Amino acid sequence: MTEKFGFNNQLSIVDPHRRNGLILYKRYHAEFAGPGAAVGGIFDHDCQQVIPVGDMRLLTPESADERQRACLIRRQWAQLTRQITGHPTPAKRAQKILSQFEGFFDAETIAKIPDEAFALLVGVFPHTVQMIRESSGK
Repeated sequence: MTEKFGFNNQLSIVDPHRRNGLILYKRYHAEFAGPGAAVGGIFDHDCQQVIPVGDMRLLTPESADERQRACLIRRQWAQLTRQITGHPTPAKRAQKILSQFEGFFDAETIAKIPDEAFALLVGVFPHTVQMIRESSGK
């Protein structure tokens, strides 16, 4: 199913020189691949939907070193999300993921991201994200 997103089972890299990324919907969760991260290939064979975030651009890795570096960066993005999901309360997880995105993207970009996407990233209901956005005026 990833073919329609341009992956074609090939590894690509989220442009490390832009404020961009992809929210990758999997069956029961979502993952964020930010600048420098590998996407496609073995990482995303089970991807069901993709939401581009920011000034999106994918690059083709030129060498094995670039591929390896991109894979390590993808892992770092996953670890950041895992740290946020470690918070015991759903409201705190929703607030933390929104704060992370606010530190990296402008308000207009964040407003375009559905509550469901943030919810799937950190394991909360979309309504929880909506409540946090409304309470902070975002």
